[in-house]
Amino acid sequence: MAFAYAPGKEPYVEADPLNLVDGPRLVTVRAAADMEQQVLKSGMEAIVLRYGLLYGPGTWSEGPSRKPSLHVDAAAQAALLVLARGNGIYNIADDDGTVAIEKARNDLGFDPAFRL
Repeated sequence: MAFAYAPGKEPYVEADPLNLVDGPRLVTVRAAADMEQQVLKSGMEAIVLRYGLLYGPGTWSEGPSRKPSLHVDAAAQAALLVLARGNGIYNIADDDGTVAIEKARNDLGFDPAFRL
């Protein structure tokens, strides 16, 4: 959930804290953070993809409506790329300045403009 970072300076990087204190998504953010920690502390190689708010075919919106956003085709591409090349936490979102996606670009070859 690339939209779950605690308030702070943008763009958010993967090491920035999630908002575990307040807000309308508190229960969801806490659950996601708990799942992330379980995966990361499992003792195995771990992958966490923090997706932006999805848009495109089959979603509730044909275009980006809130930041950070992410087209479903780019989300699918990221999932395939990370299986072959990734380990750790990655922000996966459009390049709109809300979250930093450089790690995903550099490590995975992620391209937010990817479309099928």
